[in-house]
Amino acid sequence: MDSSSDQIIREIPGFIRIYKDGRCQKLTGNDTVPTGVDPDNGVQSKDVVILPETPLSVRLYIPKPQNPTVKKHPLLVYYHGGGFIIESAASPPYHNFLNLIAAESGAVIVSVDYRRAPEHPVPVCFDDSWEAIKWVGQHVDGNGPEPWLNELADHGNMFFAGDSAGATIAHHMAIRVGSENLTRSVRLKGVVLLHPYFWGSERVGSEPEDNPSSALVGEIWKLAHPGTSGVDDPLINPAMDPKVSDLGCSKVLVFVAEKDLLKDRGYYYKDILGKNGWNGDVEIIEDKGVDHVFFLFNPSLDNACTLRKRIGTFVNGHD
Repeated sequence: MDSSSDQIIREIPGFIRIYKDGRCQKLTGNDTVPTGVDPDNGVQSKDVVILPETPLSVRLYIPKPQNPTVKKHPLLVYYHGGGFIIESAASPPYHNFLNLIAAESGAVIVSVDYRRAPEHPVPVCFDDSWEAIKWVGQHVDGNGPEPWLNELADHGNMFFAGDSAGATIAHHMAIRVGSENLTRSVRLKGVVLLHPYFWGSERVGSEPEDNPSSALVGEIWKLAHPGTSGVDDPLINPAMDPKVSDLGCSKVLVFVAEKDLLKDRGYYYKDILGKNGWNGDVEIIEDKGVDHVFFLFNPSLDNACTLRKRIGTFVNGHD
C-alpha cells in the first residue's frame, strides 16, 4: 500500500504531478542535450555558470564565421517557455531552435536557464532573468568575464526574445530596462514575442467563455505563482501593468498562431501598448493552420522556416 507521502494532491495531466510530501514530478520537458558544434551548420554552443550561488547558468551560441569582414554579431537574449514550470535551456526543442536561429540570422545568443516553479515559484524566474541581463551588460565595453560576448557580440544591437512563458519574461525584462534606464549597459533595440503567455479575467477578441483550456491557462499560472492575485496579476496581464509603457525598446515583433488559445492576447498586446502611450513600432504576424509553439516541434514546416527568417531580418535591422 502506498504511504501517505505518495498521495497525489494535484495533477495537471501530461504536465506535472504534486505529492502530499511536497515532491513534484514533471511529466514532460525533462530531456536535455549537450552543447558542442552542430554538425549541420557549424554553430558552437556552451554552458556558462554566471551566478554560482544559485547556480544560474546560460547556454551560449555563436554562428560559424561566414564573412571575415563581419567581426560583431547581433546579440539575442532568449527565454524558453514551459509555463514557468517545465523545459530548460538544454531541452532538445530549444537547443535545436536556437542553433537554427544562430545559423540563419548570424546572431550570438544567450539562452537563460532560469529556475522554474513550483520548486522556485514566480517571481524567481524573473529575478534570474534580470541577473542574466546584468551579466550580459558587463561585456558592453569588451571587459566582461565571457570571451564570446566580449569579442563577437554587438552590444549596440541587442534584442530579447522568448516563447510562451518566455515571451512573458522577455516583455517584463524590456519594461525593466526602460524603467531602470539602463541604456548605458543594455542597449535594447527590440523584442520578439513568440506566442506570448498573457491572460486575464475578461475575454478578448474571439476567446470563448467556456473553453476548458481557458481554465487550464489560469491553473498553470496559479501553480507557478502561488502568491499571485490571479489572472489579472500584472505579471500575466499587461493591461493591468502601470509600467507597460516603459518598454525599453523601439520595436516589437509578435508572432501568434491561428489555432492557439493565446492568439487574441498577442493582438490585444498591440492595443495595450498603444493605449498606454508607448511610441514604438509593433508588428504582429499570424501563422495559419498551426498551434502553440509549433515551430519548436516542426522546424521544417514552411511557416517555421519563414518565422525564423523574419526573426533574422528583425535582429539584423532589415525590416
